[in-house]
Amino acid sequence: MTVYLRASQDFQKVYRKGKRYEGVLMTAFVLPNRLSHNRFGVTASRKALGNAVQRNRAKRLLKETFRLRSSLLLDLQDKYDWVVNAKRALPALKVTVAIAEFEKLVSRVAKEESKTQAFG
Repeated sequence: MTVYLRASQDFQKVYRKGKRYEGVLMTAFVLPNRLSHNRFGVTASRKALGNAVQRNRAKRLLKETFRLRSSLLLDLQDKYDWVVNAKRALPALKVTVAIAEFEKLVSRVAKEESKTQAFG
């Protein structure tokens, strides 16, 4: 089940309290939630991407990436709120490249999660 973040205060909470993971094509802000599912939010700024066509393509790519690879998130011990910001190069690329980048970000979250579980 894919649940999207919609409210501005949800995005702001993830930005303020979440951890940032930088990638080449996207930046992910991740915050543990106390829900039984992950939630996903997408942003594509005019400053980073330009016109509406580019912003909408970037958002479609990110949503499709999350839809196709949300099963990866089931391997994580906690559930998270994800806010993913598109970077300039994303709209020109195919979804497979975005998927590979998202998989790297998820693996970084998993690695950090296992570290904190081991010490916490």
